Amino acid sequence: MRIESVEFFYAAMPSITLEADGSQDALLVRVVADGVVGWGECEASPLVSLAAFVTPRSHGVCQPVSASVLGERLDSPADIARISALVARNSMDLLQAPHTYSGIEMALWDLLGHAREEPVWRLLGYDASYPKVAYASLLFGDTPDETLSRARSATERGFRAVKFGWGPFGEGTPEADADQLQAAREGVGRDTTLLVDAGQIWGEDVESAALRIPALEDARVTWLEEPFPAHAYAEHAALAARTRTLRIAGGEGAHNLHMARNLVDYGHIGFLQIDTGRIGGIGPAKAAADYAAGKGVTFVNHTFTSHLALSASLQPFAGLADHRISEYPAAPKALALDITRDHLLPDADGRIAAPEGPGLGVSVDLDRLGGYVRDVEILLDGDQLYRSPQVGGVAASSALHGIGRA
Repeated sequence: MRIESVEFFYAAMPSITLEADGSQDALLVRVVADGVVGWGECEASPLVSLAAFVTPRSHGVCQPVSASVLGERLDSPADIARISALVARNSMDLLQAPHTYSGIEMALWDLLGHAREEPVWRLLGYDASYPKVAYASLLFGDTPDETLSRARSATERGFRAVKFGWGPFGEGTPEADADQLQAAREGVGRDTTLLVDAGQIWGEDVESAALRIPALEDARVTWLEEPFPAHAYAEHAALAARTRTLRIAGGEGAHNLHMARNLVDYGHIGFLQIDTGRIGGIGPAKAAADYAAGKGVTFVNHTFTSHLALSASLQPFAGLADHRISEYPAAPKALALDITRDHLLPDADGRIAAPEGPGLGVSVDLDRLGGYVRDVEILLDGDQLYRSPQVGGVAASSALHGIGRA
């Protein structure tokens, strides 16, 4: 097969808030090769990521992502790895390239899975897709009472694990954070796994983060996620050395495999969380999962948007039976739910698994997506570099079928 076209659908809620909620907009990718279709989703600013696909070349290693994708052959997983290497080389100085290509790479796996009538996890070499305990991924309430209510609601829905993040946590005093943690623990009950995401709130300030350790451990929190930026390896390690029962988690900010490895080797994290929409797609995420498993670190998916992204995030560790916990966006915006016809629903034991169907095992619902799609046109010196495709129709610009080769 040969890649004929790559089309992007920029969708957004009518109003975007300042919540740390990535489900408010989306950049979907549709790839076509010899009439077979694959879908992916970028986890980044849609307009910026889209521009990285069509931007004019600046020089030999600052080319648009399109230059390494359009027209390439796609017949095997080895071809996906080869295209990934082309993007890494040709767009070396285009820093948005990994985010843009991540969604494309997902779509390549989905397309290849449909062509072979196999689920992606089987193409990755796994024999089975093992169920994972889905943890409800939620934001802290503005008050402990709101957090308590959200926690109770999550357990009533059957979740056996719950994560709270962002909101006011870390912005006030350690005492205020302790109140939030106790409310969360009270709400989920004694036996439910409780997780916390700090959202890099302390920068590189290890001491401020360490002040929260007693309250975190008193609330029996399993992990503290992203206390610092992903590249702050020494700070992660310093904090990890000061905990007893608490473990440090991180990795969603890794936009290449080396960053993921460094968090394991130098950051001494206990849980490696990788977002297939940021690290370069499913292939690099699978390599990160294998590396974590070899180092005795638990691999966890990171995802907070649609069920398309959720399925993609499950594929890299679907066959790892001992890595048993999965992020689950429990309260996404309507857009995220409307993207696909299929939803991955937890079973009676609160578990989900990568689908058995071909590709990613979910189908995009363009009809429902129509009300969210933004109309984008990019001009340079009056020439059209990009125009949004029609929802359910043919691409509105032939520029998407040959950019970056002249």
